[in-house]
Amino acid sequence: MAKVSFRNVWKKYGNTPAVKDLNIECPDGSFLSILGPSGCGKSSTMRMVAGLEHITSGQILFDEKPINTLAPKDRDVAMVFENYALYPHKSVYENMANPLKLRGQDPARIKERVTSAAKLLEIGHLLERRPQELSGGQKQRVAIGRAIVREPNLFLFDEPIAHLDAKLRAHMRGEIKHLQRTLGTTMIYVTHDQLEAMSMADTIAVMHDGELQQLGTPREVYNKPVNAWVAGFVGEPAMNFVDVGLQDKGGKTHFIHPNFSIAVNDEQQRIISSGARANALRMGIRPDAMSISMTKPHDEHITGKIFVTELLGGDMIIDVDLEDSRIRVKTSTEFEGLEGQTCYMTVNRDKWHAFSKENGKALF
Repeated sequence: MAKVSFRNVWKKYGNTPAVKDLNIECPDGSFLSILGPSGCGKSSTMRMVAGLEHITSGQILFDEKPINTLAPKDRDVAMVFENYALYPHKSVYENMANPLKLRGQDPARIKERVTSAAKLLEIGHLLERRPQELSGGQKQRVAIGRAIVREPNLFLFDEPIAHLDAKLRAHMRGEIKHLQRTLGTTMIYVTHDQLEAMSMADTIAVMHDGELQQLGTPREVYNKPVNAWVAGFVGEPAMNFVDVGLQDKGGKTHFIHPNFSIAVNDEQQRIISSGARANALRMGIRPDAMSISMTKPHDEHITGKIFVTELLGGDMIIDVDLEDSRIRVKTSTEFEGLEGQTCYMTVNRDKWHAFSKENGKALF
């Protein structure tokens, strides 16, 4: 196993930085997901770990030993690619055995390790087939099996299930997470899909424009985003953002908007009073932190008009028009409001957020 550390790591292509001053600690035996949109630097980060890209400056360490100058073959890393990279003319067994054959391993030992990995991945009955005879999910298992037989100190996964269909992706998420728990090997998993990162990883490193935005557990990243960009990127449906003003009413600070006036709680009021500017705030609220009704409630509420309803299996998403924006509410399928009707939403004030409009930084 390996503890992986990134210390002030930079990667530049010419004068263009792809990764900027990256600092991450990935403990031994943990599952780290590097999450971000295309072009954020996540794949460049993984390729530097594998030795496929030169590190412009900084250090990457395995168990506190720098690996910057080590050749890829000397890093004891196994990488699984999105496109599988299987040999089409070789059987499943031969594809999985190939890394061990290249190292001159004993044939009996090779057979033992391939058989063991195939059993773990439930592909033992496929060992004599060629890749063209396999489904997408089976090919992905073979690619993972080829990595497992090496018994590396570190697994690197580069968007391995991005092109599979939705049902198979859901299945493979569980398979990969179970595999990591079973083997106990350190794993770094690159993805642009926040659902993959949230459902599998122990720790998520959220990247944007080459910079690390937030490092934390899935629960921390979801419940306590450090800025508006992370808040909007993580979560499905995405967080709602509404520009608000501040107003004091009877000693209570309220978020003010043409469609509502809602008081913050005491702790939030203390945070806001320490420096927030009255017209420089954005309220953030997740669709599942609101309730919606066709009857005006007695509590403070948001008034809007239903734009459209979307049925999603056991849930319903309601798009609601406000005067200057549109928000989404997650509710039950029993909701009977129709397009164009006035509706009323109450907010869980323990789960809403405030961000600076100037720099996006989270206040709470």
